[in-house]
Amino acid sequence: MDFLFNINVQFFIAAYLIGGIPFGLLLAKKFAGVDIKQSGSKSIGATNVLRVVKESNPALAKKLGIATLALDALKGVAVLIVGYFTGVSEATLWAIAVLAVIGHCFSPYLNFEGGKGIATGMGVMMFMLPYETIIALIVWGVMAKTVRISSISSLTGVLALLISSFFIHPEMAHAPVVFIVFILYYKHIPNIIRLIKGEEKRVV
Repeated sequence: MDFLFNINVQFFIAAYLIGGIPFGLLLAKKFAGVDIKQSGSKSIGATNVLRVVKESNPALAKKLGIATLALDALKGVAVLIVGYFTGVSEATLWAIAVLAVIGHCFSPYLNFEGGKGIATGMGVMMFMLPYETIIALIVWGVMAKTVRISSISSLTGVLALLISSFFIHPEMAHAPVVFIVFILYYKHIPNIIRLIKGEEKRVV
């Protein structure tokens, strides 16, 4: 058990456990009295919080959606900031970023189920690759305003981040970025299937 005293291992465990906190589920239950795991897309992310809570309380839905988005983005960043000021290596920071996303998507508190990972992914990427993340957010915003389908907006934004990283940082090892993007796309497979069938709902 000596490995548990290794600072890198401690950060890896913290990233996974903190990344796995289902803020959307907790906020919706606490303030709206609804279980988002049983309604809508059954995801624990901000989009489903907004969609489910909006049915009974539109004003509260917006507040809870924003809170979920912010907390899901910040939970990975929080561990990264502590790791950065502790002086861990860049490789360790990337591992923290990956594990925070894995924690959200495969939460230990939800029988290894979880959300789609977009907010947490964008949060850690804003810390690790800020310029690419800004590009991704711009693409996401344009798609959200025009197409108004959450999954398309998210997936095109993520793809823009990945592509731009090869141009802005051609020298870096892109494996962690590719892996995170793979996880996000994997979690969106049901959405992609619905998109192909023309059944994906618009955000209204």
